[in-house]
Amino acid sequence: MGKKKKLTGIFLAISIIAALLLHFFIIKGLLYAQNMSFTWNNFIELHDNSIYFLIDSIILLIPLFAWLSGSYFENKINSYANIVEKRDNQHEAVNEIAKNLTNGNVDFDADQKTDNKLVQQLLALRDNLKKQKEEEAIRKKEDNQRHWVSEGLAKFGDILRQNNDNIDTLSFEIISELCKYIDAVQGGFFLLEDTEENDKHFKLTAHFAYDRQKYNEKRVEWGEGLIGRAAFEQKTLYIDDVPQDYVEVTSGLGQTNPNALLVVPLKFNEEVHGVLELAGFEMFDQYKIDFVEKIAENIGSTISNVKINLKTAKFLKESQEQAERLSQQEEEMRQNMEELQATQEEAAKQSKEFVSFTNSVNHTLIRAEYDVNGILNYANTKFLRKLEYENSSEVEGHHISMFINEKDKEWFNDIWNDLSRGGHHFEGYMKHVTKKGKDLWTMATYTCVRNENGGVEKILFLAIDTTEHKKQSLDYEGQIRALNLANIKAEYAPSGKFIACNDKFLESVGYTMDEVKETSIFDFFTEENQTNFEELWNNVVNGVPYQGQLSVTVKDKKIKWYQMTLISVNNMYGEVDKILVLAIDITEQKELEIKISEQNRILKDQEEKLKNSEMELQKRLDKAKRELKQHFKEVEKSKVRHEKTLEGALDAILTTDQNGTIEFFNKAAESLWGYDRKDVVGQNIKLLFSNDIIEADDFVKRFVKPGLEKIVGERKEISITTKDGENKQVLMLLSDATVDKVHTYTAFIQQIEVELF
Repeated sequence: MGKKKKLTGIFLAISIIAALLLHFFIIKGLLYAQNMSFTWNNFIELHDNSIYFLIDSIILLIPLFAWLSGSYFENKINSYANIVEKRDNQHEAVNEIAKNLTNGNVDFDADQKTDNKLVQQLLALRDNLKKQKEEEAIRKKEDNQRHWVSEGLAKFGDILRQNNDNIDTLSFEIISELCKYIDAVQGGFFLLEDTEENDKHFKLTAHFAYDRQKYNEKRVEWGEGLIGRAAFEQKTLYIDDVPQDYVEVTSGLGQTNPNALLVVPLKFNEEVHGVLELAGFEMFDQYKIDFVEKIAENIGSTISNVKINLKTAKFLKESQEQAERLSQQEEEMRQNMEELQATQEEAAKQSKEFVSFTNSVNHTLIRAEYDVNGILNYANTKFLRKLEYENSSEVEGHHISMFINEKDKEWFNDIWNDLSRGGHHFEGYMKHVTKKGKDLWTMATYTCVRNENGGVEKILFLAIDTTEHKKQSLDYEGQIRALNLANIKAEYAPSGKFIACNDKFLESVGYTMDEVKETSIFDFFTEENQTNFEELWNNVVNGVPYQGQLSVTVKDKKIKWYQMTLISVNNMYGEVDKILVLAIDITEQKELEIKISEQNRILKDQEEKLKNSEMELQKRLDKAKRELKQHFKEVEKSKVRHEKTLEGALDAILTTDQNGTIEFFNKAAESLWGYDRKDVVGQNIKLLFSNDIIEADDFVKRFVKPGLEKIVGERKEISITTKDGENKQVLMLLSDATVDKVHTYTAFIQQIEVELF
C-alpha cells in the first residue's frame, strides 16, 4: 500500500505542476493576446468572462486524471509484483523443501495450506519419507530384538545341552548368564522339590546378587509369596512397583531397591518344575519378558527330561534285574511259548489251512473264543475237560469272569480291556478257576482276530495245562530260595565262564555283579593252584562230583577258604549244561588253624630271639627316647611358626579339637566376632554360633557337635553370631588334620558382601 501511495503521489504532483504551468501559460497567452500585463487584477478581470472558469475547471481535471491514471498503473504494477513475490516465495519454499529432503531431513516445518501442487507433492513426499523412516526405525528395532532373542536362545540352548546332567551347575549357569543378558541386577533359580507328596516346596539352587539374610533358608513353600503364586497359576508375574521391603541389592554404595520384578514359572507340558525370579533397576521390555518365558519353557523341558531319564534308568535297571531272574526260572516255559507263538504266526499266514489247523489245535491245546464283550462263543473239548464242565451249554454265553479268581480280576480286566480295543496279544502264565473251584495253571495266549476292516472280531484263547509243572516249579523255587539263603552258590559253564550267582557269593568274594561277569572260575585260583584245580574241574565236567576244602583268591588278592561242592548239571540231551558250585566260607576256621600253627612256631623262634635281643632292644629304646625328645622339640618349633603365620592372616582362622574346644583364635577372628582371644580359647565352639543357626544349618551343626561327621574341604556360606548378638554372613572352609586317630579341625572364615559393578 505504501508503494501505491508513492506512485500516485508522483503522478499527482507532476500533474499539478503541469496543470499550473499550463494554466499559467494559457492565462499569460490570453493576457498577451489582449495586450494586458500579467497582474492579479488583470487575472481577476479576465475571469469576468465565465468561459475562463471552464478553462480553470478543465485545468483542474488534469490532476484528477493523473491521480486516476497513477492509481490504475500502481494497482497493475503491485498486482504483478505480488504475483512475482508469490512465485519467488513458492520457489524459495520448494528449494527449502528440496534442500531438506536432499539432506535427509524430514522433520522440518512448512506451510500446509499452500495451493502450490509442487509444494503439496513435496510435502506429501516428506510425509511418506518420514513415515518410511519411522517404519524403518521400528523394523530395525524389531530386527535387533529378534536378533537379540535368537542369539539368546542359541546361547542358552548350548548351556542347557552342556549341563543337562547336573541340575546345580545348570541352575547356576542359567541364572548368572540370564541376569547379565537381560540387564537384571538380581536373579534366583527355584527348583521344585516334589519327591515327597506331603513336602512340596521350592529350593533356591542358584542365585545372582541376592541378599544373604533374606534367602538364608533357601526354601519357599508351595503357594507361598510370588514364587508360589506364579507356580500355582502357571503364568508370568511382572511387577513394576516393587515393595520397598521385598528385596534389596547390596553394593559398595549401599543398599538399593529394584524397580521391576519378573517371576516366570519353569513350565513344560502344563507341569511346573521350578520358578525364575529376576529383578532390575529398569523396567523390562515386553520382548525381554517373552524371551525369558521361552527360556523358562526350554529350562522346564530340560529339567523334565533329566527327571524322566533318571526315572527311566531306574526302571530299566529294575526291569533288567527282574528279567534276568525270570529268565533263569522260566527258560523251559519260554521255549513252549515260542513254539506256541510260531504256531499262531503260521496260522495267521496260512488262513486257507485254518480248519485243519484248528482241528490240530483242539487235539493239543485248550481253546476258546470270546466276543469283545467277554462272552464265550466257543470252547473245545479240552477246555471243558480241564475246567471240569460236561458240555458246552454250561459255558457258552457266559462271561469270561466266571473262569477268573476274584483276586485276579483287577489285573486281568486291564489286559482284557486292552485286547478288546485291538491292543497287543497277551502271553504268559494264567490261572483259571474250574467248576469245582480248583486252580488250573496254564501257559496262555490271548490274541485278537481281526475282520477285513481291521476291527476286532473276536478274542482267541489258546493254552497248555501247566498245573503240575507250576506246582513243581514253585517247589523248586522254594528249595532254591532256601539253598540261596543257606549257601554260597554260583553257576559256571563247562569252559569256566560265569553264568549266575546268588547274593551270598557276591558278598563273599567282594565283587559286584558287573565285575564278576567278566571273570571265570579259574581267575579265583593262583598259578600255583591252577594246575591242580584244572584237573579237578575236568573231572567234574566228566561227571565226577567234588567235595573238599579249597583256597580261593577273591577281590584285592585276598585269600579265602571254602568247604566246596562242585557238581555237573545235565540238559535234556544228557550233556553237561553247567557246573553248580556250592560253598561254605570256612576262612575264619582255616585261618585260625593256620594262625595257631604259625603262632606256635613263632613263639618258639621268639623265645630264642628274645634272649639274644634284650641288650640290643635296650640300646634301641634309649636311642628312640632321645630321637623322640628331639622330634617333640622340632614339632613344638613348627607349631609356634605355624601359629605366628596364621596369626597374621587377613582371614579369620580358628582351630578346635575333636570335642569342639577352641585351641587357636587369630586377630582376624577377634575382629570378626568381637571376642578377645583369652575369652575364647578353651571354650566350646558353640559360643560363636546361635542355637537357631546351629539347628538350621547342617554344616554348622556338624562342625560344632562332637561325634558328627564334619563337612571337610567344601566352602560353605553360613551365618555366625558376634559378641554383640549380630548375625553375619561368611564363607567357611573346614580342614581336618588327623594324628594317631586324633582329629584337629581348622576353620578358615572370610566375610562376604555382594558388590555390583
